[in-house]
Amino acid sequence: MGSVLPSLLLILAGVLVGGAWSLHRQGAPRSAVVITALLAVLATIGGVLWLLPGEG
Repeated sequence: MGSVLPSLLLILAGVLVGGAWSLHRQGAPRSAVVITALLAVLATIGGVLWLLPGEG
């Protein structure tokens, strides 16, 4: 289970990047594109940090 959650976060990040790109191409409001891209960045950071070795 330890490697499933970061994988899901990274998959979610990929979907969000695709969504942000699609929104941009369709001419969606800039705020929607920025929010989607920000969520993608946060999901990526969360997935990568989860995979880093740490205490415990």
